[in-house]
Amino acid sequence: MKKRILSMLLALTMTVSMAVGCSSNSGSDKSSTDDKKTEATKEETKSVFTKSPTGKTNSGVVTYNVDMTQYEDGKKVRVWLPVAQDTDYQTIKDVTYDVNGAEGKITEDALGNKMLYIEWDKDTAAADRTATCSFHVDREEILRPELKEEGEPGSDLDEYLEASSTIPVDGVVKETADEITKGKDTYLDKARAIYDWIIANMNRDESVKGCGQGDVCALLDTKGGKCTDINSVFVGLCRASGIPAREMFGVRINDTDITKNQHCWAEFYLPGFGWVAADPADVLKAVLKNSWDKESAEAKEIQEYYWGSNDEKRVELSEGRDITLEPAQDGDKLNNFGYPYAEVDGTAVDFYTPDTFVYTISFAQDAQ
Repeated sequence: MKKRILSMLLALTMTVSMAVGCSSNSGSDKSSTDDKKTEATKEETKSVFTKSPTGKTNSGVVTYNVDMTQYEDGKKVRVWLPVAQDTDYQTIKDVTYDVNGAEGKITEDALGNKMLYIEWDKDTAAADRTATCSFHVDREEILRPELKEEGEPGSDLDEYLEASSTIPVDGVVKETADEITKGKDTYLDKARAIYDWIIANMNRDESVKGCGQGDVCALLDTKGGKCTDINSVFVGLCRASGIPAREMFGVRINDTDITKNQHCWAEFYLPGFGWVAADPADVLKAVLKNSWDKESAEAKEIQEYYWGSNDEKRVELSEGRDITLEPAQDGDKLNNFGYPYAEVDGTAVDFYTPDTFVYTISFAQDAQ
């Protein structure tokens, strides 16, 4: 009966899912992890991977349609589309594209994110600036495994302890993390304390544009945002506690038109086990959409599910922050690469407004 109730809650959730005092040296500070490394009594181990058990599956074709014809002749137009690739819980095949005579190629950035790069030179007629790209995805639901930890994170995970431009690991972030994890001795207990604190103290804010910017310092003050915001706080607090953590950026595959269905989720590293899923943002979205009390049985069910589990209604497109695309964009580094990105004569186009960009993303589910 409990599993049946949880399945109903998850189905409902998926249906409705259609600067505080931070150090100025946050970009390079690693002091937050020094104490943990100094105090470590267990042997450091190389990173390992243990695949969690899986449940339901979801498969189909994701398609981008890009139309840049509204920009007049004589302009150089460049577009980068994030292209999914195989991960532990998704399989990608049949990547195809049609760029209507333009330059088009699959590239990969320094973080390993794949993309379709399209370039129309100034001599291309505006009417010819259209393109499509599609891929087939098989996605598995992640079910929470038995979580056990052993040893310490290996040095090969150091990058997942570092700060980014929006996720410092010192100052108020470190202070908050220390307060939340006070009295917790294990990586698992610390990560769970952070997860529970976020759900208890933060809320989803529908007024935020897109998925949010994930500015952790500001968010610890406002305590409201969307998925990138909420899961960035989880990642920042984990890293400040010496727990390797990362964000994944993708799109929900829960409808036919998924143009505005971008989503961000998180993982933390448990030594001796591997990466563990966590999505406090989806818990808070369900709480808001269903008008649940956070202490209600329904909210607690979802809170337990997204601790170590993840639904099959999503496809990962990229990971990492402060992105330089390949070839490099003329504009600033991207906060993340969860949306298509374009430049016209070197000026970035607002990817939060696909109606004027113009692009659409669709999902055609395989026959069941």
